[in-house]
Amino acid sequence: MALIQTNPKRRRYGVAAIAGVLGGIVSAIVKFGWEVPLPPRTPERNATNPPQELLQQLGLPESVTHLSYTFNGNEGLPWVSFIVHFSFSIAFALIYCLLAERFPQIKLWQGAAFGIFVYVAFHVVLMPLMGTVPAPWNQPFAEHFSEFFGHIIWLWVIEVFRRDMRNRITHEPDAEFPLESRTN
Repeated sequence: MALIQTNPKRRRYGVAAIAGVLGGIVSAIVKFGWEVPLPPRTPERNATNPPQELLQQLGLPESVTHLSYTFNGNEGLPWVSFIVHFSFSIAFALIYCLLAERFPQIKLWQGAAFGIFVYVAFHVVLMPLMGTVPAPWNQPFAEHFSEFFGHIIWLWVIEVFRRDMRNRITHEPDAEFPLESRTN
């Protein structure tokens, strides 16, 4: 199966990068919001969350990975985890938005398919293989539920942001659609 590619003259990588950075920031906030009513981990497992555990596996001491701050009377906000969370979101939003300029099929289900791919790649395969999180069968169903649907929402927000930013800045439809398809 050959991948469909857009016309190189219609690609707007600079706009895609802007949309990726901004969409990554906004979608990270949305993912945080998703996890308030549907926390993916038990309090015991969240005492050292996956970003903290990964950094510790890479050699950073717990005294650094568990650094926190207080805001508005809320203590123990893990700023190091937040940096990892936002960095991951921005990086994957950039990848997604840049790839969407060339390979429109990445936008399958308005980005949901890519979100599912990222969930499976990281939460089911890579992090368990690295020992960052337990094996998938040793994780509670609630964790899979929260992460699976959280990744769909996360990527959908990136796609909505990507499409809107691209169309607003370029005044053109996405690169795979003819210019005549735009509405004024």
